[in-house]
Amino acid sequence: MKLDELDTPALIVDLDRLRANIERLQRYLDAHGIANRPHIKTHKVPQIAQMQLAAGAVGITCQKLGEAEVMADAGCTDIFLPYNIIGEAKLARLTALARRINLSLTADSAFAVHGYARAAQEAGLVLDVLIEFDSGMGRCGVQTPAEAATLARQIVAMPGLCFRGLMTYPGNAQADLFVRETRALLAADGIPIERVSYGGTPTMWQAHERSEVTEYRAGTYVYGDCATLYAGAMTPDQIALYVLATVVSRPTAGRAILDAGSKALSEHPSAQNDYGLILEYPQARLTRLSEEHGWVDLRACANRPPIGERVRIVPNHVCTAVNLFDHVFGVRGDEVEVMWPVAARGQVR
Repeated sequence: MKLDELDTPALIVDLDRLRANIERLQRYLDAHGIANRPHIKTHKVPQIAQMQLAAGAVGITCQKLGEAEVMADAGCTDIFLPYNIIGEAKLARLTALARRINLSLTADSAFAVHGYARAAQEAGLVLDVLIEFDSGMGRCGVQTPAEAATLARQIVAMPGLCFRGLMTYPGNAQADLFVRETRALLAADGIPIERVSYGGTPTMWQAHERSEVTEYRAGTYVYGDCATLYAGAMTPDQIALYVLATVVSRPTAGRAILDAGSKALSEHPSAQNDYGLILEYPQARLTRLSEEHGWVDLRACANRPPIGERVRIVPNHVCTAVNLFDHVFGVRGDEVEVMWPVAARGQVR
């Protein structure tokens, strides 16, 4: 099939750029002795996860239990879940998954730890647990090294659990200091910190500057997006994914309407480009989205698209855009070579 035969809006990935992005980060992390554990929440496609593993990743990262179940069904056997798993229904699914694969978990509270321990003992399992700490984002995570050390001691004392280390997002100098202070507190107890897991595509090329990191979790790097471009982590010729859309209306000389709205691009406005970058018309502004319409301001453009022209849009935030599509089409040049189901889309539980 040719690219121009695809109906729009459609999610398109350049297969050569995709592979180059996967191999580029793997080479960098290998060169610095850092394990690569890519986050699949960006692509949600088992075939791409297998490409990452084949390139040298030690395993994958999944944000939600549902994503991990999909990836395990597809043959991924080493998965990290950096998310508190709370509630009896999820703990039952967790132990069922842990019987099938090598699974490691995250906790930032005694509540989560007690739930893991109870579930592990009932299932006759030993669960690997890392402690999440807050390195400045202000989201989840214990707040001080003293809290981390206390929780680590609780994990060590509980049957069915094995303390493996620390994780955070993002990785920065503050994170390094936190790890060193926690290690010092645990030294007297003889409790080692085996894994230190940092993450984030915007800072991936600075991973070697972090003194404590042992593994790295990046997700967006496979595709890229506007946020990654503006952070300086990728260049325009490395962006591998775009949304293909059609101009369906030109109500005025200075306005075009696309068939891609919030149900294709998600609503993540940016100060640089509003709702996405139109590659064919970089001076255009995608100023507004309704569910099925994209408003394009063309007044700064010397050339302007007619009705029927197809354009490529780089989303501001690729992860949420991908989650809106059932399939991604892999292309080389103008040839569509593969159609992959976005198998883990909608897996929010």
